[in-house]
Amino acid sequence: MATLSNLLVNGLATGMLVFLLAAGLTLIFGLMDVLNFGHGGLFAWGAYSGVWLFTRTGSFTLAIIGAIVTGLILGLVMERIVIRPVYGNHVQQILVTLGVMLVLSELLKVVWGPNPISAPVPKLLDGSWSLGGVIFIKYRLFIIGVGLLVLLGLQLLMNRTRLGLIVRAGVQNKEMVQALGIPIHRVFTAVFMLGAAMAALGGVLLAPYSGIVFAEMGMQFAILAFIVVVIGGMGNINGSALASVIVGLTGSLMAYYVPDLSLAVNMLLMVLVLMLKPSGLLGSKG
Repeated sequence: MATLSNLLVNGLATGMLVFLLAAGLTLIFGLMDVLNFGHGGLFAWGAYSGVWLFTRTGSFTLAIIGAIVTGLILGLVMERIVIRPVYGNHVQQILVTLGVMLVLSELLKVVWGPNPISAPVPKLLDGSWSLGGVIFIKYRLFIIGVGLLVLLGLQLLMNRTRLGLIVRAGVQNKEMVQALGIPIHRVFTAVFMLGAAMAALGGVLLAPYSGIVFAEMGMQFAILAFIVVVIGGMGNINGSALASVIVGLTGSLMAYYVPDLSLAVNMLLMVLVLMLKPSGLLGSKG
């Protein structure tokens, strides 16, 4: 029972980390119709910048803030220079954002070197609690809590605020929103920056969880995030949250009980969902 409980907590923590990356992708695609394959690069930059700040200041709060600011800046530059010229063209979006992914990964090696960098756990979040013979690692519970807060915040933003209303209206009819005097391109830029900041937040939270950061981590987790987005339903935040939990739990259980399938299980899950419901678990047709 204790082993199963630990696996479940570990799987939930992994799922919440993936959700932070996948939610940004879902937000950008669902509201802007942009396929951003450079999202993993933003994730990796968030991890590196956060670790760099943490090792120099000793403050994990500053590390998180710094990573988010890094994501916001990179998101702004990326949307203005790379994404804006290819709105509406998915093929060009895939090509240019894949190029951005490679450039961001190589720039990490230029700035911080090619070798992996260790990422310590903050002292306040280090250690564990024991309850009924079950060990709960503090940092994993912290990640789960952050993931749930982000999910709640996104729901409130999109459904209870004027910005969310403008974004959803802009997706339906961009020209009408512009005719009302609302600068929809600025709103879309803000949405892209928010998605980038979420990716960077996921990166800085992953760093102490995994213990190291490396330049190729962006590509590794971007693939996992895209699998989650497809399983949950393209553009559906709740679907991404559900799929992230499923992927995290499945990966954790398989890695312990059937290690040989741990690498393939996520792809098998995606194939199964696409066969039974091509639009994803909570996705809508079209």
